[in-house]
Amino acid sequence: MSDVVTGDAVVLGLQPARLPSRALAVLIDLVVVWAAYLLVTLGLAVATASLDEAAVTAVSIASFLLILVGAPIAVETLSHGRSLGKLACGLRVVRDDGGPIRFRHALVRGAMGVVEILMTFGVVACVASLVSERGRRLGDVFAGTLVVRERIPAARVLAVPPPPPWLVGRFAGLDLSAVPESLWLEIRQYLMRARELDPAVGRRLAERLADELVARTGTPPPPGVPADAYLAGVVAERQTREARRAFGSAGMTGTPGVAGVAGVAGVATVSGAVGAVGMPAPGFGPPVAPSPVAPPAAASVVASPAADGQEAAAPATGFAPPA
Repeated sequence: MSDVVTGDAVVLGLQPARLPSRALAVLIDLVVVWAAYLLVTLGLAVATASLDEAAVTAVSIASFLLILVGAPIAVETLSHGRSLGKLACGLRVVRDDGGPIRFRHALVRGAMGVVEILMTFGVVACVASLVSERGRRLGDVFAGTLVVRERIPAARVLAVPPPPPWLVGRFAGLDLSAVPESLWLEIRQYLMRARELDPAVGRRLAERLADELVARTGTPPPPGVPADAYLAGVVAERQTREARRAFGSAGMTGTPGVAGVAGVAGVATVSGAVGAVGMPAPGFGPPVAPSPVAPPAAASVVASPAADGQEAAAPATGFAPPA
C-alpha cells in the first residue's frame, strides 16, 4: 500500500499497479488502437487514391496523431483514467493526491507515451516502472499521476481471539497511551496467526512482543500469566476502552445500551404518568408503596349445550349477565 496525502491532509492507502498488470493493460490498449488505425488507414488509402503524394502524407500523419495519440488521451480524459485495458485489468490513473485526472494530465501522459512506448517499443517505460518505487513511468512523473489498482482481492478477515475469562478486567488500570500503532498491529497479527505458527516460534514471538509492551506501559504482567494470554488481555482492554469512547459508558455494563435506555424510559414513563393525575413527581414526596396485584383468576370453563350435542367452552368473565 502507498500513503497518498490528499489536499485535505487525508492519507489514502492506495495499492500502486506494478509492471505486469500495467504491461497487460498497455498491450490490450495497443491491440485495440492499432486495429482501429489499420482499418482507418485502409479506408483512407482507398479514399485518397486520387490525391498527390503530399496530400497522402499529410493525411497519414494526421491519422497517426489522431488515432495513436489523440484517441488514448481522449479516452483517459473522458473516462477519468480508465482506458479499455485498464478497465479490464482493474487499474485506474489518478493524481498524486488521489483525485481524478484531467485533460492536462492525460495530454502529458500521451505525449510521453509516444516516446516511451511507441518509439522505443516500451523499453523506456519498463525500465522507469521498475526503477520507480510506485511503478511510475516517465509520463506519470511529468504529469503527476499514479496508476493504482481498483479491484483488490478481499482478504480473509480473522478475528482476534478473546483472552481467558480470568484475565478479563485485570488490565483496567494499565496506561496504554505510549504504545504505538505499529506495535498494536504486530500484536493483532500475531494473535490472529498464532495457531498457524510453530509452537516454539510462536512462543518466542509472543515473549518478544510482551517485552516490548511491558517496556511501553511500564507494568509487568501478573505472575504466572503466559505471554500470549497477556497480549490477548491487553488487546481486549484496548478494544473495551475504544468501544467505551465510541458508544459511551452507559452501554458498557450488562447488555450494551439496554439497561441505560430502559432505566431512562422507565423514569420518564413514571414521571409522565404521575404528573398526569396531579400527584407529585418522583423524588419530591414520600415513596408510594405499590398496591398488591391480585393473581389472575383461573379461567373456568362454562359448558353450554350446542345444537348438535357438542359442548362449547367459554371463559368466565366475572360479570353477571343482566336480568
